Formats: sequence, structure tokens, C-alpha cells
Amino acid sequence: MKPELMTRLAKPMLFAAAFIWGTSFFIMKNALDVMPVFYLLAIRFTAGAALLSLIFGRKWRLFTPDCLWRGAVIGGFLFLAYSVQTFGLARTTPSKNAFLTSVYCVMVPFFYWAAARRRPDRYNIAAAVMCVTGVGLVSLNGDLAVNAGDALTLLCACFYAAHIVAVAKVSPGRDIYLLTILQFAFAALYAWLCGGLTETFPLRAIADPAVLLPLGYLCVMATTAALLFQNVGQVWSDPASASVILSLESVFGVLSSVLFYGDQVTLPMLAGFVFIFVAVVCSETKFSFLHKKAA
Repeated sequence: MKPELMTRLAKPMLFAAAFIWGTSFFIMKNALDVMPVFYLLAIRFTAGAALLSLIFGRKWRLFTPDCLWRGAVIGGFLFLAYSVQTFGLARTTPSKNAFLTSVYCVMVPFFYWAAARRRPDRYNIAAAVMCVTGVGLVSLNGDLAVNAGDALTLLCACFYAAHIVAVAKVSPGRDIYLLTILQFAFAALYAWLCGGLTETFPLRAIADPAVLLPLGYLCVMATTAALLFQNVGQVWSDPASASVILSLESVFGVLSSVLFYGDQVTLPMLAGFVFIFVAVVCSETKFSFLHKKAA
């Protein structure tokens, strides 16, 4: 396709990715009512790996043996992030799960500091302070305690941040699409193994037509299409605007949870959502869009 057309399509693709991921929180919450966590993830990652293999089949010509350990490492972090997030979602509301997951954007600079000795700047530190404030408003109950679902969701944000840093460390010089297929395949493998050891295969649930539609949405849209939109959109868009658009995932997560799942959003939670969203924008863009307008 022509570069001009791809530039025009880039931001709608990023917007679509944020919307798909945002709406997947309450859909996955419903699926968890009848599907065990590991088998749900196993089916989702297997479908994602298969679909991406069909779309990017020619990328296999770039395969080298060292791609396996790279895929295994980043697939491991991906599996841990999704697993802990899904267990957390089963114990908290979709809206809180959506916003607390977005904390990973603020964690990445500090994780990268540990891995590559690149010190966070003042915007990263300011974002961390705002993020901690927002997390406190969203998560703390009346007795100043954090429930298990919120704690697991924050742990999942750590794994998402570690996954991003791991991709940055092991992907240079390798085709990112091929590594994405391999990480999905290894994440699926880990999920099948954990499911086989700890869960009963949900044969009746999979055969239920009411389950097939949300499961298909998670496999095709939330795993495969959204990732494709993100990759293509980021290539043809500037990083600042791309990160802002993708951070809308948490906003869509709250809106869809309130509209379709019946989540109740209190005033402190709403204030916390605002703090976290501004922290994500600060960390990802350093408010460069404001500097451009001033100039």
C-alpha cells in the first residue's frame, strides 16, 4: 500500500487496537465464569500463533535456531503477565483491572534502568508519583487495604513491563513478526502445561455456543487483530501520538465495564483513573504535544 494511505490509516488502526483491548476486559470477565484461566489463555495464544503464522507465513524463511530461546523468554513473560492479569480480573472489577494494568507504562523506564543502566528522567519520576497516587485512590478500600485482585493486577503490570524490556533486549537483529509468532507459541505451550497440571479441560464450556462468540473475539480480535493494528500503526505514526492513543485502552476498559458489566465507579476511583491516565501520558510522551503547540 502507498505510504500516504498507510499514514492516514495508522491512527485509526491504533485507535482500533485500544478499543479492542479495552472492550476485552469485560468480555474476558464473562468468559472466566465458565472457563479456567490457563485453558482460556492456552486457546487464545494457540489461535493467535496459528493466525499470525498464516498471515506472515513467509517470515519463517528468516528463522534461525536462536529465535527459539528468544521466543521462549519473551513468551514466558507474556504468559506470566496474562496469567496473573486474568487471575486478578477474576477477583476485581474489569474497570479497575483495566486501569491498574496500564501502570506498566510508568514502570518500563525504571525496569529499563535496571537492565540497561539508562536513568529515568524527571517526567518518568513525576509520572511514577502520579501513578502511585492514582493506584492508591483506585485500589485502597475504606480500611486502607488492597484486595487480592488489585494486588495481582499490579503484579501483572510488573510482568508486562518486564516483557517490554525483554523484547527490547532480545529482538534487535531479528524479525519482530517471527518473534511475535514464537512468543505466542511458547506462551500457549506454558498455558497448556499449567492447565494440564492444575485444571480440568472445559469441554462442555467450549461446546456451548454462548461461549464460542466471546472466545472467538478474544482469539481473533483481542489477540491477533489488535496486535497487528498496533504493529502497523506504530510503524506509520509518531511515537508520541501512538502511545497516547494506545493508553486509551484503559479508558475504553472503564467505559465498557460500566456500560455492559454494571461496574460502579466512585469519585475516588474516578480521580485515581485520571491520575493514572495522566501518568501514562506523561511517561510515554513527556507532554511533547504541548511543547509543539507552544512553539
